[in-house]
Amino acid sequence: MTASLANKTLFITGGSRGIGEAIALRAARDGANIVLAAKTEKPHPKLPGTIYSVAEAIKKAGGKALPLKVDIREDEQVLAAIETAVRTFGGIDILVNNASAISLTGTLETPMRRFDLMFGVNVRGTFFCSQACLPHLLKSDNPHILTLAPPLNMDPKWFGPHVAYTMAKYGMSQCVLGMAEEFKGRVAVIALWPRTVIHTAALAMIPGVDPAGCRAPAIMADAAHAVLSAPYQQRSGLFLIDDEVLREVGVRDFEPYAVKPGSPLLPDLFL
Repeated sequence: MTASLANKTLFITGGSRGIGEAIALRAARDGANIVLAAKTEKPHPKLPGTIYSVAEAIKKAGGKALPLKVDIREDEQVLAAIETAVRTFGGIDILVNNASAISLTGTLETPMRRFDLMFGVNVRGTFFCSQACLPHLLKSDNPHILTLAPPLNMDPKWFGPHVAYTMAKYGMSQCVLGMAEEFKGRVAVIALWPRTVIHTAALAMIPGVDPAGCRAPAIMADAAHAVLSAPYQQRSGLFLIDDEVLREVGVRDFEPYAVKPGSPLLPDLFL
């Protein structure tokens, strides 16, 4: 993996922790410019990380950071953040649609406020951030939209247990499918999804998941780096899986990514 993101500007939603943070830090090691568009300005009582703590880590890793408090459900906040990013770094080369809300609940157990949150963040947020960044991406010499969304699969087993969440995640996937076709040859629009459950701080909010069966966020960060540093014509419209991407670029040993090497891995949803 020799390609670089040096001097590229990434606009990452929800990058104050977890996979978004890992993608930011991997790009920072190349000397990239990272716009952190996330809500966590002050420490969360249960979850680590703020846009400012991650910005400091980005600088230490060798990148430039622009932490901006943004709720992607609020149009004016998104537009203001993009304007600030362009003014600061001269443009946007990459959008990473990482922000997502989850509720693994059945129909009777899903409050409408949670339904609205998932659709507001996952579907509308992904669509609007993509829409708002596209005029700037179209000016880049290697433009990418990378969305953390699963392959589309109409098997009822993925809908029955948590239909609202599945619809919201598949809404992100449909953004990839449609925009890749609409902007074919001009902007790469790609989905990336993990083979296994990824161990993040937010995982602790979901009962019953053993961290020993998970991989670290670094595998998603390395896969994202491989995708985003390649020519934009290479993978547009594809629904990629993290370890498959890494195998394509020569990675053979995945044990370093395991939280507990040797333990059976838990497959992620939708695969």
